[in-house]
Amino acid sequence: MRYLVTGATGKAGRHVVRELLARGASVRVLTRDPERAAGLPAGVEVAVGDLTAPATLEDALDGITGLHLLTTGGDDYATLRTGPEIVELAEKAGVRRVSVLWNGQSGPVEEAVTASGLEWTILQPVDFMGNTLGWATPIREAGEVREPFGDVPNAVVDEADVGAVAAEALTGDGHAGMVYAVTGPEALTPRQRLAAVAAALGRDLRFVELTEAQAREGWRQAGLGEELVDLLASWHGNPPPAAYTVTRTVEDVLGRPPRRFADWVRDHLDAFR
Repeated sequence: MRYLVTGATGKAGRHVVRELLARGASVRVLTRDPERAAGLPAGVEVAVGDLTAPATLEDALDGITGLHLLTTGGDDYATLRTGPEIVELAEKAGVRRVSVLWNGQSGPVEEAVTASGLEWTILQPVDFMGNTLGWATPIREAGEVREPFGDVPNAVVDEADVGAVAAEALTGDGHAGMVYAVTGPEALTPRQRLAAVAAALGRDLRFVELTEAQAREGWRQAGLGEELVDLLASWHGNPPPAAYTVTRTVEDVLGRPPRRFADWVRDHLDAFR
Protein backbone atom coordinates (compact mmCIF):
# COMPACT_ATOMS: atom_id res chain seq x y z
CA MET A 1 0.00 0.00 0.00
CA ARG A 2 1.43 3.37 -1.03
CA TYR A 3 0.19 6.70 0.28
CA LEU A 4 0.70 10.21 -1.02
CA VAL A 5 0.94 12.94 1.62
CA THR A 6 0.50 16.56 0.60
CA GLY A 7 1.71 19.22 3.02
CA ALA A 8 4.26 16.70 4.33
CA THR A 9 6.67 19.40 5.49
CA GLY A 10 3.96 21.18 7.48
CA LYS A 11 3.02 20.82 11.13
CA ALA A 12 0.54 17.95 10.80
CA GLY A 13 1.87 16.51 7.55
CA ARG A 14 5.16 15.42 9.08
CA HIS A 15 3.23 13.40 11.63
CA VAL A 16 1.03 11.82 8.96
CA VAL A 17 4.21 10.61 7.26
CA ARG A 18 5.67 9.29 10.51
CA GLU A 19 2.48 7.47 11.50
CA LEU A 20 2.07 5.86 8.08
CA LEU A 21 5.66 4.64 8.14
CA ALA A 22 5.10 3.21 11.63
CA ARG A 23 2.23 1.19 10.14
CA GLY A 24 4.59 -0.29 7.55
CA ALA A 25 3.19 1.71 4.62
CA SER A 26 5.15 3.09 1.68
CA VAL A 27 4.99 6.87 1.64
CA ARG A 28 5.38 9.37 -1.17
CA VAL A 29 5.23 13.09 -0.45
CA LEU A 30 4.24 15.92 -2.74
CA THR A 31 6.22 19.13 -2.63
CA ARG A 32 6.81 22.19 -4.78
CA ASP A 33 10.36 22.41 -3.45
CA PRO A 34 12.28 19.12 -2.99
CA GLU A 35 14.81 20.81 -0.70
CA ARG A 36 12.08 21.31 1.91
CA ALA A 37 11.59 17.55 2.08
CA ALA A 38 15.22 16.95 3.05
CA GLY A 39 14.38 16.49 6.72
CA LEU A 40 11.77 13.77 6.19
CA PRO A 41 12.53 10.18 7.26
CA ALA A 42 14.68 7.95 5.12
CA GLY A 43 12.77 5.85 2.62
CA VAL A 44 10.17 8.50 1.84
CA GLU A 45 9.74 9.04 -1.89
CA VAL A 46 9.59 12.67 -3.02
CA ALA A 47 7.43 13.80 -5.93
CA VAL A 48 7.39 17.33 -7.28
CA GLY A 49 4.00 18.88 -7.94
CA ASP A 50 1.68 21.74 -7.10
CA LEU A 51 -1.92 21.40 -5.90
CA THR A 52 -2.77 24.68 -7.61
CA ALA A 53 -1.68 23.13 -10.94
CA PRO A 54 -3.38 19.69 -11.13
CA ALA A 55 -1.62 18.72 -14.35
CA THR A 56 1.58 18.38 -12.31
CA LEU A 57 0.06 15.65 -10.11
CA GLU A 58 -0.33 12.74 -12.52
CA ASP A 59 3.04 11.12 -11.83
CA ALA A 60 2.72 11.69 -8.08
CA LEU A 61 -0.64 9.89 -7.98
CA ASP A 62 0.54 6.87 -9.99
CA GLY A 63 0.21 3.70 -7.90
CA ILE A 64 -1.25 5.51 -4.88
CA THR A 65 -3.78 3.74 -2.63
CA GLY A 66 -4.56 6.58 -0.24
CA LEU A 67 -4.14 10.34 -0.31
CA HIS A 68 -3.77 12.87 2.50
CA LEU A 69 -4.98 16.11 0.96
CA LEU A 70 -4.68 19.75 1.97
CA THR A 71 -7.35 22.30 1.16
CA THR A 72 -4.96 25.25 0.73
CA GLY A 73 -2.15 25.92 -1.70
CA GLY A 74 0.28 28.55 -2.90
CA ASP A 75 2.50 30.89 -0.94
CA ASP A 76 -0.49 32.75 0.49
CA TYR A 77 -2.23 29.58 1.76
CA ALA A 78 -5.38 30.44 -0.19
CA THR A 79 -8.25 27.98 -0.38
CA LEU A 80 -7.70 25.60 -3.27
CA ARG A 81 -10.12 25.99 -6.19
CA THR A 82 -8.74 22.91 -7.95
CA GLY A 83 -10.58 20.28 -5.90
CA PRO A 84 -12.63 18.86 -8.79
CA GLU A 85 -9.54 18.40 -10.97
CA ILE A 86 -7.52 16.82 -8.14
CA VAL A 87 -10.32 14.37 -7.30
CA GLU A 88 -10.78 13.45 -10.96
CA LEU A 89 -7.07 12.67 -11.27
CA ALA A 90 -7.10 10.67 -8.02
CA GLU A 91 -10.02 8.52 -9.13
CA LYS A 92 -8.42 7.98 -12.53
CA ALA A 93 -5.19 6.87 -10.81
CA GLY A 94 -7.05 4.30 -8.69
CA VAL A 95 -6.83 6.06 -5.34
CA ARG A 96 -9.31 4.48 -2.91
CA ARG A 97 -9.11 6.54 0.27
CA VAL A 98 -8.51 10.18 1.06
CA SER A 99 -8.16 12.13 4.29
CA VAL A 100 -8.81 15.85 3.95
CA LEU A 101 -7.30 18.44 6.29
CA TRP A 102 -9.55 21.50 6.28
CA ASN A 103 -8.37 25.09 6.76
CA GLY A 104 -11.15 26.32 9.03
CA GLN A 105 -13.90 26.40 6.44
CA SER A 106 -15.32 24.00 3.87
CA GLY A 107 -14.59 24.70 0.23
CA PRO A 108 -14.09 23.22 -3.24
CA VAL A 109 -11.85 20.35 -2.11
CA GLU A 110 -14.34 19.06 0.45
CA GLU A 111 -17.21 19.48 -2.01
CA ALA A 112 -15.41 17.50 -4.70
CA VAL A 113 -14.26 14.75 -2.34
CA THR A 114 -17.65 14.18 -0.73
CA ALA A 115 -19.32 14.01 -4.14
CA SER A 116 -16.81 11.44 -5.41
CA GLY A 117 -16.61 7.67 -5.19
CA LEU A 118 -13.60 7.83 -2.88
CA GLU A 119 -13.68 6.61 0.72
CA TRP A 120 -13.22 10.01 2.34
CA THR A 121 -12.64 11.28 5.85
CA ILE A 122 -12.54 15.00 6.65
CA LEU A 123 -10.43 16.20 9.57
CA GLN A 124 -11.33 19.48 11.23
CA PRO A 125 -8.72 20.47 13.83
CA VAL A 126 -9.52 23.84 15.35
CA ASP A 127 -5.93 25.03 15.87
CA PHE A 128 -2.53 23.39 16.22
CA MET A 129 -0.54 23.60 19.42
CA GLY A 130 2.46 23.88 17.10
CA ASN A 131 1.38 27.37 16.09
CA THR A 132 2.63 28.40 19.53
CA LEU A 133 6.15 28.07 18.12
CA GLY A 134 5.49 31.43 16.48
CA TRP A 135 5.94 32.86 19.97
CA ALA A 136 9.40 31.37 20.44
CA THR A 137 11.48 34.30 19.16
CA PRO A 138 9.65 37.08 21.05
CA ILE A 139 9.71 34.96 24.21
CA ARG A 140 13.45 34.38 23.93
CA GLU A 141 14.29 37.94 22.93
CA ALA A 142 11.76 40.07 24.83
CA GLY A 143 9.99 37.83 27.30
CA GLU A 144 6.63 38.74 25.83
CA VAL A 145 3.99 37.73 23.32
CA ARG A 146 1.93 40.18 21.27
CA GLU A 147 -1.39 38.67 20.19
CA PRO A 148 -5.03 39.69 19.72
CA PHE A 149 -8.06 38.12 21.42
CA GLY A 150 -6.17 37.15 24.57
CA ASP A 151 -9.20 35.83 26.45
CA VAL A 152 -10.88 33.85 23.67
CA PRO A 153 -10.61 30.08 24.31
CA ASN A 154 -9.62 27.55 21.68
CA ALA A 155 -9.51 23.74 21.92
CA VAL A 156 -6.00 23.53 20.50
CA VAL A 157 -4.81 20.07 19.45
CA ASP A 158 -1.36 18.54 19.24
CA GLU A 159 -0.56 18.19 15.54
CA ALA A 160 0.87 14.75 16.32
CA ASP A 161 -2.64 13.64 17.28
CA VAL A 162 -4.00 15.02 14.01
CA GLY A 163 -1.36 13.09 12.09
CA ALA A 164 -2.24 9.90 13.93
CA VAL A 165 -5.97 10.32 13.24
CA ALA A 166 -5.24 10.94 9.55
CA ALA A 167 -3.08 7.82 9.30
CA GLU A 168 -5.74 5.73 11.01
CA ALA A 169 -8.39 7.10 8.64
CA LEU A 170 -6.25 6.10 5.67
CA THR A 171 -5.22 2.65 6.88
CA GLY A 172 -8.00 1.57 9.24
CA ASP A 173 -11.63 0.63 8.78
CA GLY A 174 -14.83 2.41 9.73
CA HIS A 175 -13.81 5.98 8.89
CA ALA A 176 -15.29 6.41 5.42
CA GLY A 177 -17.81 9.25 5.21
CA MET A 178 -16.84 10.64 8.61
CA VAL A 179 -16.21 14.29 9.51
CA TYR A 180 -13.96 14.43 12.56
CA ALA A 181 -13.62 17.55 14.70
CA VAL A 182 -10.18 16.95 16.21
CA THR A 183 -9.37 18.80 19.45
CA GLY A 184 -7.16 18.62 22.47
CA PRO A 185 -8.54 17.79 25.92
CA GLU A 186 -9.14 21.40 27.02
CA ALA A 187 -10.00 24.83 25.65
CA LEU A 188 -7.32 27.41 26.45
CA THR A 189 -7.03 31.15 25.86
CA PRO A 190 -3.80 32.65 24.52
CA ARG A 191 -3.10 34.04 28.00
CA GLN A 192 -3.49 30.57 29.50
CA ARG A 193 -1.21 29.04 26.91
CA LEU A 194 1.44 31.67 27.62
CA ALA A 195 1.08 31.01 31.33
CA ALA A 196 1.76 27.32 30.67
CA VAL A 197 4.92 28.18 28.75
CA ALA A 198 6.01 30.55 31.53
CA ALA A 199 5.44 27.89 34.19
CA ALA A 200 7.50 25.35 32.23
CA LEU A 201 10.31 27.88 31.76
CA GLY A 202 10.16 29.05 35.35
CA ARG A 203 10.10 32.73 34.38
CA ASP A 204 7.60 35.57 34.02
CA LEU A 205 6.30 36.33 30.52
CA ARG A 206 4.17 39.30 29.45
CA PHE A 207 1.07 39.13 27.28
CA VAL A 208 0.56 42.28 25.18
CA GLU A 209 -2.86 42.32 23.56
CA LEU A 210 -3.03 43.66 20.02
CA THR A 211 -6.06 45.24 18.45
CA GLU A 212 -7.68 43.37 15.59
CA ALA A 213 -6.36 46.01 13.15
CA GLN A 214 -2.81 45.50 14.41
CA ALA A 215 -3.16 41.74 14.13
CA ARG A 216 -4.50 41.95 10.60
CA GLU A 217 -1.58 44.10 9.51
CA GLY A 218 0.88 41.68 11.06
CA TRP A 219 -0.67 38.73 9.23
CA ARG A 220 -0.49 40.63 5.96
CA GLN A 221 3.17 41.45 6.54
CA ALA A 222 3.75 37.74 7.14
CA GLY A 223 2.53 37.11 3.58
CA LEU A 224 -0.96 35.81 4.28
CA GLY A 225 -3.64 36.51 1.70
CA GLU A 226 -6.67 38.59 2.56
CA GLU A 227 -8.95 35.54 2.58
CA LEU A 228 -6.86 33.89 5.28
CA VAL A 229 -6.51 37.15 7.22
CA ASP A 230 -10.30 37.43 7.36
CA LEU A 231 -10.62 33.80 8.41
CA LEU A 232 -8.09 34.19 11.22
CA ALA A 233 -9.75 37.35 12.52
CA SER A 234 -13.16 35.70 12.52
CA TRP A 235 -12.04 32.33 13.89
CA HIS A 236 -10.01 33.78 16.77
CA GLY A 237 -12.03 36.91 17.48
CA ASN A 238 -15.58 35.58 17.27
CA PRO A 239 -15.23 31.82 16.99
CA PRO A 240 -18.07 29.37 16.43
CA PRO A 241 -18.76 26.95 19.28
CA ALA A 242 -16.79 24.28 17.41
CA ALA A 243 -13.60 26.25 18.04
CA TYR A 244 -13.78 25.82 21.81
CA THR A 245 -15.85 22.66 22.18
CA VAL A 246 -13.73 19.69 23.27
CA THR A 247 -14.48 16.45 21.40
CA ARG A 248 -13.71 12.78 21.99
CA THR A 249 -12.42 12.21 18.47
CA VAL A 250 -8.82 11.38 19.36
CA GLU A 251 -9.87 8.96 22.08
CA ASP A 252 -12.59 7.35 19.96
CA VAL A 253 -10.37 6.91 16.90
CA LEU A 254 -7.04 6.09 18.53
CA GLY A 255 -8.14 4.50 21.79
CA ARG A 256 -6.13 6.94 23.93
CA PRO A 257 -6.69 10.46 25.25
CA PRO A 258 -5.39 13.46 23.30
CA ARG A 259 -2.16 15.07 24.44
CA ARG A 260 -2.42 18.07 26.75
CA PHE A 261 -0.89 21.45 25.96
CA ALA A 262 1.46 21.07 28.94
CA ASP A 263 2.81 17.87 27.34
CA TRP A 264 3.38 19.68 24.06
CA VAL A 265 5.20 22.52 25.84
CA ARG A 266 7.46 20.08 27.66
CA ASP A 267 8.45 18.44 24.38
CA HIS A 268 9.22 21.78 22.70
CA LEU A 269 10.61 23.72 25.64
CA ASP A 270 14.06 24.21 24.12
CA ALA A 271 12.53 26.36 21.40
CA PHE A 272 11.47 28.93 24.02
CA ARG A 273 14.66 29.03 26.13
